[in-house]
Amino acid sequence: MDLRAELHKAPLFQNLELLANQIVEGFISGIHKSPFHGFSAEFAEHKIYNKGESTKHIDWKLFAKTDKLFTKRYEEETNLRCHMILDNSASMYYPKVENLSVSNLNKIGFGVLAIAALMKILKKQRDAVGLSVFSDSYSFYSSEKGSERQHQMLLAKLSEISEERAPAKETQLYTYLHEIAEKIKRRSLIFLFTDMFQTSGDDDKLFEALRHLKYNKHEVVVFHLMDFDKELYFNFENTPKRFVDVETGDHVDLYADSVKEAYEEGISNFLKALKLRCAQYKIKYVEVDVKESFSKVLNTFMTERQNFL
Repeated sequence: MDLRAELHKAPLFQNLELLANQIVEGFISGIHKSPFHGFSAEFAEHKIYNKGESTKHIDWKLFAKTDKLFTKRYEEETNLRCHMILDNSASMYYPKVENLSVSNLNKIGFGVLAIAALMKILKKQRDAVGLSVFSDSYSFYSSEKGSERQHQMLLAKLSEISEERAPAKETQLYTYLHEIAEKIKRRSLIFLFTDMFQTSGDDDKLFEALRHLKYNKHEVVVFHLMDFDKELYFNFENTPKRFVDVETGDHVDLYADSVKEAYEEGISNFLKALKLRCAQYKIKYVEVDVKESFSKVLNTFMTERQNFL
């Protein structure tokens, strides 16, 4: 079943929590023969049984289905602290979308809904979640908490972001990542949702900022949000077009085919360097197409959460 096709076409964020619930429920129900089968409030998660551990909490029903040994890790045993970071700069509002819906998302819409879905899982697991939002300033910060009040406050902030029509023009990604790194003191699982575009082209500073996020033994996952068709493969009709930098206002008039090869080479080199640096700093890097499902984000979260605890 295509979840995007099934959900209504009304403006997406009229009920962000409801849509997040539907995405999580669809994801969980679609998991087969995995350590997350049977996900419920009864326990926080399964983990692989290691030889020599107590057999007290082995899930024998799951063993009968999968022929693998998993133990239940109960809620009171998990004290995960998770911090979400959302890039809210102008480039994240590409492609231009009049009415956001699950079947029609830009990068900021995808990021908002992905975070809301992760928050739903964290709430179910009674984990603590915090949020940072930045663009041309470090505009919002909330430390990690697990209360219902925190959950509703963050949902309200995400809904507010989704309704913005005049996003900040410029951003210095590395500047605010350094500030965020300084604020998160206790060891946390950090998820960064960004398109990696910044007004300054200083890639070395960007990579150093990503390295700073590893401070205090945090685990960091970068979800690199892109519209693959346009931003990765540069698939535009070969007619005269004006390409405008939404952050600086600079523009160039040209035929798409005249720069397609050079563009693809440039973006390929950038991504290779980014992946190399992330691997060097032990940062999980995940490319995400905002026109696809949320499964890659949710699967990554499940894996990283289990490894973190």
